[in-house]
Amino acid sequence: MNKALTLFSFILFATFSVLLAKAPEEGQYPLSEIKKLDLQKAGLLISKDDIYNPNGISLIDALVNVNGCTGSFVSPDGLIITNHHCAFAGVNAASTPEHNYLEDGFLAESREKEIHAKDYIVKITESYKDVSDIILKAVVGIDDLEERSKIISKKMEELGEKASDKENSIEASVSEMFAGQSYVLFKYRIIEDVRLVYVPPRTIGEFGGERDNWMWPRHTGDFTFMRAYVAPDGSSAEYNKENVPFKPKNHLEVNPNGVEEGDFTFILGYPKRTFRNQPSQFIEYQYNYLLPYISELYEWTINLIEAKTDENDEMSLAYSTYIKRLSNVMKNYKGKIQGLRNTQLIKTKQQEEKEIAKFIKSSPILNENYKTLFTEINDVYSERLDLAEANLWFSSLFRLSDDFKLARFVIQNAEEKEKNNSEREVSFKDENIAKSISKLDNTFKISLESIRKELLIKMISDARMFSESSRIDAIDNAFDNDTDKSTISKFVEGSFISAEITNKENFNKLLTLSLDELKELDNPLIKFALELNEQYKYLKSENDKIKGALSKLLPKFNEVKKEWKNRLFIPDANGTLRLTYGYIKGYSPRDAVYSSPITSLKGIIEKSYLGSEYAIPAKLRELYDAKDFGQFYNSKLKSIPVGILYNMDTSGGNSGSPILDAKGRLVGVNFDRAYEATINDFAWNDDYSRSIGVDIRYILWITQKLGGADFLLKEMGVEIK
Repeated sequence: MNKALTLFSFILFATFSVLLAKAPEEGQYPLSEIKKLDLQKAGLLISKDDIYNPNGISLIDALVNVNGCTGSFVSPDGLIITNHHCAFAGVNAASTPEHNYLEDGFLAESREKEIHAKDYIVKITESYKDVSDIILKAVVGIDDLEERSKIISKKMEELGEKASDKENSIEASVSEMFAGQSYVLFKYRIIEDVRLVYVPPRTIGEFGGERDNWMWPRHTGDFTFMRAYVAPDGSSAEYNKENVPFKPKNHLEVNPNGVEEGDFTFILGYPKRTFRNQPSQFIEYQYNYLLPYISELYEWTINLIEAKTDENDEMSLAYSTYIKRLSNVMKNYKGKIQGLRNTQLIKTKQQEEKEIAKFIKSSPILNENYKTLFTEINDVYSERLDLAEANLWFSSLFRLSDDFKLARFVIQNAEEKEKNNSEREVSFKDENIAKSISKLDNTFKISLESIRKELLIKMISDARMFSESSRIDAIDNAFDNDTDKSTISKFVEGSFISAEITNKENFNKLLTLSLDELKELDNPLIKFALELNEQYKYLKSENDKIKGALSKLLPKFNEVKKEWKNRLFIPDANGTLRLTYGYIKGYSPRDAVYSSPITSLKGIIEKSYLGSEYAIPAKLRELYDAKDFGQFYNSKLKSIPVGILYNMDTSGGNSGSPILDAKGRLVGVNFDRAYEATINDFAWNDDYSRSIGVDIRYILWITQKLGGADFLLKEMGVEIK
């Protein structure tokens, strides 16, 4: 970039910093941007230092990441509140047909009775540091796009490993804020002992089931209490009865009076990936390939599993978490497809890019630097679309098929063993391999042969229909053009199922073999997996080239887009701590329909007569009939508030995020978005972007009256009247 353009960009950047203070509610703001927001004007009644203060204690210190969700400390003794669906896997793992905590709920009446949430960890953000110069310096003069992508990834990994301090339970990682442009090193404190404290019954925590998922109005009590434990000396330790409750730097104050329509609110949390700073071709890829392929495949898989486990209570329980995850993604993706169609976002972005192209041509300086930008982006995405079906097929096979998930692990393990430990992928390093293997334990426990077989028949049948540029070579080599389902079925049975890799003893034996020994095996599953592995490596190489090209093009795309829009961009969400703010606000999702922003207990009772997903505990109806509402009755609603709706900017990972009032007090827990807002990952708009939380008054009422856990209210500092 020449000096004139650099000066021009600097002046514009200074202007953008001022404009940011007047930004709308859209935006998942990183910690570094909070100081630039005029939150007091928006309605905040505390200082911004109370939210985030790198030199002192602030609300940020009460936030945690719980297995990819968000949670927050609500007592000085490590008590955490998060979503029921975020704790679902832990509750499922602790449940048995005799003690089904998923269905019946769970309450630890004393700390000694709190149950270990297996495989759960808590991460607390300790610090962050911009390391963009270090990352980008490593690729100066590197023109090979595949090599550039690999170097950036390796440098990010190196910096994370160097900054990690396992002895003191500090885990570090580098997050990309703007592709090919800015990178931040985050340090997290890790807590390994997490326990279940109070889990409402499934009829509360999952009220409405999949029918209400991603929908408003909502009446789901999607909350759970957990507790973080550490060793007596305060260090992180695996589950041990001798461990003691963790003492956080800060915990949230609970406001038992909640909020009303129009109130200012804000959310802190760990939103995962958003893709708003992407070109139109990215949205085309989502709309035409990823979203329909995955949603249809997941729906098919859910139906298969439910049919095969229908009369087997033990296996139905075992597959509960798996089905819930698939269902959540499936409905989300269907919502995105509908949202993209309704908003015509692809056309909007294409028109926007035409305007930017005109803007570029209007300036000799811009034209010199960006005249080929859109042609280059289009060329790169053409390559990506050519490989789309193959990429989606491979990722789905390794995710859904137990046979090939295990076979791929065996092959990766053999490949990585040939490298020096320092050069291996993180999961296969000597110090991590045992834990990586243990993560597969559940696969051996719940793998049903009939499900495995039907899934592989479908995956192979689907692959036979792919376009020429996405053919799966191993499948084409194994079958003639006239292959029917019965032929594929015999092949799957004889070549894959018969290998019995889901037998843990067989799997462990395969782990001891070298790559050469695997190649010599008379094992048709491993032979087929090795053949797939060659094409997968080719695809990875091509994908690295595409990623490398985009790491050069997307910074230029965002630079010129900033100048055209004359405003500062907020980086896409990437799993790091963010703030969003807005108001308790209804909306009109369809013509002639207005949805108010607060639901009530009355709505639960109305829905309960439908039964099924809307069944409620008998005690809840008794409490309602007796009008035993306690201190949480709202005179305006003439009932207890249950769900709240707001125009804050959330996405995946914000599940469990605390909803905070103008004074920074907890008034609810975020758990979902409205169906129309599933496209928040691609675009935000105040007309349709609404997120959903469970009201603190309902949480407290259920905990006290249904759960009988007055002691938890007292621990949170809530005065019981």
